[in-house]
Amino acid sequence: MIEKEVKEKLRAVVGAEHCLEATHECFGYSYDSSFIPMSPQNIPTLVLRPGSTEDVAKIMTIANEYDIPVTPRGTASGRTGGSIPAAQGISLAMDRLTNILELDERNMMVTVEPGVRTIDVYNACAEKGLFFPPDPASWKYSTLGGNVGENAGGMRAVKYGVTSNYVMGLEVVLADGSVINTGGKAIKNVTGYNLTQLFTGSEGTLGVITKILLRLIPMPKKRNTLQLMFPSLDNACNTIHSMLSSGVVPAAAELMDKISIQAVAKHRHLDIKAEIGACVVLEIDGETDADLDKQACQIKAIAQKHEVLEVRVAASQEEVDDIWSIRRGLSSAIGAAAPNRFGEDISVPRDAFPEVVRLIRQIGEKYNLTIAVYGHAGDGNVHPSVLCDLAKEGEEERVHQAINEIFDAALSVGGTLSGEHGIGLTKRPYLKKALGEAGVNTLKLVKQALDPKGILNPGKIWE
Repeated sequence: MIEKEVKEKLRAVVGAEHCLEATHECFGYSYDSSFIPMSPQNIPTLVLRPGSTEDVAKIMTIANEYDIPVTPRGTASGRTGGSIPAAQGISLAMDRLTNILELDERNMMVTVEPGVRTIDVYNACAEKGLFFPPDPASWKYSTLGGNVGENAGGMRAVKYGVTSNYVMGLEVVLADGSVINTGGKAIKNVTGYNLTQLFTGSEGTLGVITKILLRLIPMPKKRNTLQLMFPSLDNACNTIHSMLSSGVVPAAAELMDKISIQAVAKHRHLDIKAEIGACVVLEIDGETDADLDKQACQIKAIAQKHEVLEVRVAASQEEVDDIWSIRRGLSSAIGAAAPNRFGEDISVPRDAFPEVVRLIRQIGEKYNLTIAVYGHAGDGNVHPSVLCDLAKEGEEERVHQAINEIFDAALSVGGTLSGEHGIGLTKRPYLKKALGEAGVNTLKLVKQALDPKGILNPGKIWE
């Protein structure tokens, strides 16, 4: 509950037009893109839309004084409930902070506000021949603040890494309203603790990010896309492993199993041969067309050793777009394949990818559940999607048992609970299993130091 006089103070900071209080207006800020059911318990008391760092600092000062929970929010494309106001209070919507503040071509860096969309940063840099590689599937609407908060990955991570590999510095408003700046444009910097990386991936629990400094690299001059069809998932996984071991490193290596392929085929009215058990989509890049031709030939030769059924090398931009539309539309297609769906995000060492996929298959058989498997095979990031019907008796319990065993499978081969979606609300029960009690306690000590009242995104990461 926020007292009337406190609401007036907060409203004065952002202006009446940027302060939402009516239940029907705040309802839209109570959910995200996760599979968490909507609940009245998650409707924030207030939605505030700050227009500057100063606004955020004033809001946090007031929130800290009156012990009001604050949940930062971008476009709510997160998959683990990170932007859901679990403790109600204030939903701090950063959608007005949408400026690209500086594109520094000489230092190959760009400074942005947290509400800038990923695709807009990519396009602005591309016009100058510069490249911002991270490309989560939601890049057309996800924002940089959320990407940094979750340490988002994407399809190009196999060659170019994830968001944290490009974050050089941050402006952060702490829980008490203090503003700090971390990192900077200097390439080498070991002055004190690496606070930039501490806040990256912290899911809004340690501070509110208000500016982001990102490093860029030269844009590859040439790119192309390949689509490989295999008789089985093992053939596909082994091809990717052989390819990487041989020194052929594509920019992206995306894997889809038979269930995923058939879901896309049905969704897009495509004709996919019944004998195809797995699909791999690759992006290659280089300086010249000759570089691309060489890589394509190497990949084809490797794939043939693993019984590839079809090799399609895009011959035009239209064909490139067509191949990638299959992968980028995959999540929607799988979501339409069953009444309910639980999508997960585990990450394993590259060489364990085939093993964890086999374990997931066994889990599906054990619980009589259909589990679609796809993901960023080049970097070991697997997205198993449990397709189910919660209206069936006992189905929900079996689903949660299966998900628990999927996490166990990831940990058993040296993997983690999340590669790019974070912990949020959905993975809290499993954190201690992954990090151990001492590891979780260490995280809590960091949280206590930076947010002693626990007002920043409470209820997330640990129980």
